[in-house]
Amino acid sequence: MPDASYFDYHAHTPLDPEVRSALFEAYAGLDANPHSQSKRGEAARLAIESARQATGALVGFAPADVIFTSGATEANNLAINGILDHLRQVGRTQILVSAGEHASILSTVAALKAEFDIRVLPLLRTGRIDLDALADTIGPKTGLVSIAAANHEIGTLQPISEITGIAKAQGALVHSDLAQAAGKIPLELSQVDLVSVTAHKLYGPIGIGALCARRPVRRLLTPLLRGGGQEGGIRSGTVPAPLAVAFGAACSIAADRLSVEPLRVATLRDRLLERIAASVEVFVNGDMDNRLSGNLNLRFSGVDGEALVMRVRENLVISTGSACSSKSLEPSHVLRAIGLTRDEAESAIRIGIGRFTTADEVDRAAALLCAAVNDLRAMSGRLRAS
Repeated sequence: MPDASYFDYHAHTPLDPEVRSALFEAYAGLDANPHSQSKRGEAARLAIESARQATGALVGFAPADVIFTSGATEANNLAINGILDHLRQVGRTQILVSAGEHASILSTVAALKAEFDIRVLPLLRTGRIDLDALADTIGPKTGLVSIAAANHEIGTLQPISEITGIAKAQGALVHSDLAQAAGKIPLELSQVDLVSVTAHKLYGPIGIGALCARRPVRRLLTPLLRGGGQEGGIRSGTVPAPLAVAFGAACSIAADRLSVEPLRVATLRDRLLERIAASVEVFVNGDMDNRLSGNLNLRFSGVDGEALVMRVRENLVISTGSACSSKSLEPSHVLRAIGLTRDEAESAIRIGIGRFTTADEVDRAAALLCAAVNDLRAMSGRLRAS
């Protein structure tokens, strides 16, 4: 039996071989505390600063703006909780997020409802934020608007420049979770104040990410972790030099491939959808014109998405939604937010195509999925008949 083909690139992107080599070399040559005064410590510190430059360059931030974290979840928490003291001081106690945000955003702002006016903005059927609702809701009390550039389930790309323009006109700060977008799409973020990035969503290692904060905003942040004052006093804790080096390598590779990789991946995605649609009835969740090139979120009427995932799991790695909420018994909040019924949301699967996906794997995946859908529909028909 061949290995299961990997189609879950939104949950995790496998380590790029070049990144793996950089990581192993760094573990061998930079096994030191980068905050020590030794020669080995200095070498590790210099390697971290090089990685900081590569990370910032990928998303259009200066090296000094990059604060290394354990990943995007910590970065999202730091972006929101870290700015609260400032918002209290200036009397801007309203925070706006979209209904499609990652759990690390939604759960963070939900914990603030006793003190802050939290508004969850609706999504259109396409998955894009309702800009009219944003314009109607935002006001002089709005302190922060946090909208992810690309959705983690349906891949929808948000109009970040338009969102930022509306927010800036009211004097609000803007944060964007780039976990799914960084290194996958060109980004214009010159007016965005804070962004979150994670290495393991762009072919780097699990365990490191960054919050990038423009210098004027960085000064406003209150640290969540206190200790030795690393990362300019914003995030205490020893920075893992090997992980930082691998993160920087992943960012550099992504930047180099940004002009060609999305097109190749989109071609494979379209090929997969065409082959599935030629054999079984299928519906696409979200907008095909404004989505990540490697994303497909599909639903098959009369087929339970979880049952479909389990049916093909020996040969195909896919999911029903966010890996972070895979234990939840509730249907996807993203799919519900774009107007799907509970039954429709429960019939959905998420497919992620990426750097290492091949055309042969796409063809095999299409055949496996179509066969599984037909089997499950036939089984459902027999159960109803009995």
